[in-house]
Amino acid sequence: MNLILTILTVLSTFLMNLEQKTLRSDFVVTVTEAANAPMNYPGTLVMQGEQFKLTMFDIEAAYDGQTMYMYSEQTDELTLTNPSPQELIESNPFLFAKTMVGVCDLTEREEGEHTIVTLTPKDQSAGINRFVLKLRNADLMPLQLEIKEGKKTSILKMKEPAFVTTPQQYVLTPGKDTFVNDMRL
Repeated sequence: MNLILTILTVLSTFLMNLEQKTLRSDFVVTVTEAANAPMNYPGTLVMQGEQFKLTMFDIEAAYDGQTMYMYSEQTDELTLTNPSPQELIESNPFLFAKTMVGVCDLTEREEGEHTIVTLTPKDQSAGINRFVLKLRNADLMPLQLEIKEGKKTSILKMKEPAFVTTPQQYVLTPGKDTFVNDMRL
């Protein structure tokens, strides 16, 4: 029982940090499927709690706590939606980890200056086999997270993550000629 409390303390402290502090990092997402070569997707992320701003390829996304903004530079189109809680969880792996705590077996191991927290769903029918989070011990900074779903593995590697103190805006403002597709209810 004491081990579970320690894991929950490390994981809870990490998740609380994300609620109270603003994380900024460049990253690379690598997606590997059994029959295909790995695909790499670079980007930039700024987030605090459930609010975030993300840039990948020619797409910018932001969520301000109510509205999801998706901007495509290629089409000069901004789509506005009010995402469901499930859509938010699917778009933010750290929120996903938070929701998994109650339905997973938890393990933790130290590797030098890092702690590896593994969440394994008790019910494997949900499609997720394993969620692994690598944290730096000194400040519980997220360095990598891995999601294993059947034959597909997605790994998000942070590049020089840091907590920043500058105020952030989690909205995207359309340009004068940008087409706005407002799908909010």
